[in-house]
Amino acid sequence: MKSFILKPHLFLLFTFYFLISFSFAQNIETYPTNWWVNMKNPELQIMLHGEKIGTAKTITVIYPGVTIKKINKVENNNYVFLDVIISNTTKPGTISFSANFGNATKKINFELKERRTKNGISYAQGVTSKDFMYLILPDRFSNGDESNDRVAGMKDQSLRRDTVFNRHGGDLKGIQNHLDYLTDLGVTSIWLNPVWENDMPDRTEHGYAFTNHYKVDPRLGGNKAYHELVDAAHNKGLKVIQDAVYNHVGLYHFTVQDLPMKDWLHQWDSYTNTTYKDQTLFDPYASKKDKKQMSDGWFTPQMPDLNQNNPFVANFLMQHAIWTVEEFGIDGWRIDTYAYNDLVFMNRCNKALMNEYPKITLFGETWVHGVPNQSYFCENNYNIPYKSNLQGVTDFQTLWAIMDAMNKDFGWDDGVNKLYTTLAQDFVYKDPTRNVIFLDNHDMARFYSVVGEDINKYKSALCWLLTARGIPELYYTSEFATTGTTYPSDGYVRLDFPGGWREDKTNKFSHEGRTEKDNQIFYLIKSLANFRKKSSALTTGKFMQYLPEDGVYTYFRYDNNQTIMIVMNTSKSEKNISFNKFDERTNGFSKYKNVITKEMGSKTDFKLGSYQTIVLELVK
Repeated sequence: MKSFILKPHLFLLFTFYFLISFSFAQNIETYPTNWWVNMKNPELQIMLHGEKIGTAKTITVIYPGVTIKKINKVENNNYVFLDVIISNTTKPGTISFSANFGNATKKINFELKERRTKNGISYAQGVTSKDFMYLILPDRFSNGDESNDRVAGMKDQSLRRDTVFNRHGGDLKGIQNHLDYLTDLGVTSIWLNPVWENDMPDRTEHGYAFTNHYKVDPRLGGNKAYHELVDAAHNKGLKVIQDAVYNHVGLYHFTVQDLPMKDWLHQWDSYTNTTYKDQTLFDPYASKKDKKQMSDGWFTPQMPDLNQNNPFVANFLMQHAIWTVEEFGIDGWRIDTYAYNDLVFMNRCNKALMNEYPKITLFGETWVHGVPNQSYFCENNYNIPYKSNLQGVTDFQTLWAIMDAMNKDFGWDDGVNKLYTTLAQDFVYKDPTRNVIFLDNHDMARFYSVVGEDINKYKSALCWLLTARGIPELYYTSEFATTGTTYPSDGYVRLDFPGGWREDKTNKFSHEGRTEKDNQIFYLIKSLANFRKKSSALTTGKFMQYLPEDGVYTYFRYDNNQTIMIVMNTSKSEKNISFNKFDERTNGFSKYKNVITKEMGSKTDFKLGSYQTIVLELVK
């Protein structure tokens, strides 16, 4: 989720005005911009967009293996949708469609490429519990190419680092320049906030208001820089997760400024916002009105809601998803505002991606409260009419729980008991290890601020993040003592990475540029994340938790080869820890190795300080 500074305005009902002239534009744009031979699905719908293209008397193609199944003319003469079949015998090359206007013919070129699979490039690999993701807001990470800081002709010409409301100049080249830093930290996958063009008047730094699905924002370096970043990441063994937005676009998206048809968007008699109430979607007593407003209301006045029940919209979105994976070599999807989409459409879109790329993984943003609420949107064990095929979710429930564990006193259902109880409800998920666990993100207060800048609490939460079940995600600069809250603006949790700009006086990419507290946190994460890479117990092992006692929470990750014991003291006093309480998992072991400090110890009682967590590998 994300926010804008909104200017009051009336909701505009869009109408079409058609020119009497029979002239047509010289440039006809195609969406998608290209495609591939030997895709599993031979069908493709190509959107043609250009002035008066719909007045063409005929559109034909002569290319071996390619046929036009249907020509769909719609309300707006500036659009035509071609249903095309590409047989499995088709060779790569450039198709030329001929649009005949009676007194003139327009040639429209469309490239068919060889698939990436033919080139031996590994992609669409997916992320699993073996991975450690790092979330980056590109505009705020590093400026690797100052020439694209401002781009002539774009609506937002801001470039001010002294305010959180403007662009700062970070780009994809800046990320590419620091891939070695990420691999050293122990990261295995990078997740980028959206990279597509956001040609909006203001607040374009976050990327969630697309204005062109087929153009990487030129201020980030454009399509070329994205290709280079993904290739460089893959060469270093890093996967790339893309942030997908299906629910809405930016107000200045070309299909909003020039609507293909009236029902391309969810239209209302007057501006209608979504209620943000996910409960209405599964509430057996909910009214149709409430369900409709939740799903079809606009996310903000600057973000029109797409009508995914319109088959042309659905095809546009599904094909863009497939195009992105094949064009750039994307490994997985984080799906924004999942609950606000048409969920039947989402099942179709997910299925289309998984059919083409069986190893790809998909997880959706589900900013909701309650395990049942969250689990409704992904594969679960409920016997209910709607069955989601989404593999995993961003696990807000464990986030709320670890917050309680660090900030609330121990009680029957409070403090760390909230964490225990939340995980005890994992039986509702088909596979809870596919859920993404995290401490903060681009919309939320920095966890170091959430725990009152208490370094012991923060370290404990980080130990949990890297040892619990699921796929851990770290938000950029959370490897330091980074503070920030969303008041008075979410921009304060999107500050620049110190050292990412040539003029920065502090460089936290280096040991010397970090404070003592920074380095305590950095080396904790580095040590645990790199240990985790080779730990079968932490990445694919089973999970066993014990009832918390007096604020002390103990759990194990284990398999036939390894046993890891994690003890978290969330009380205000030092506690004595006895191995005998956990003999179900500790029997047969005589020693342990502290995963962080590397110190060895015998299996005897030990003391654990207030809000401290210890991670032990048991040794026979």
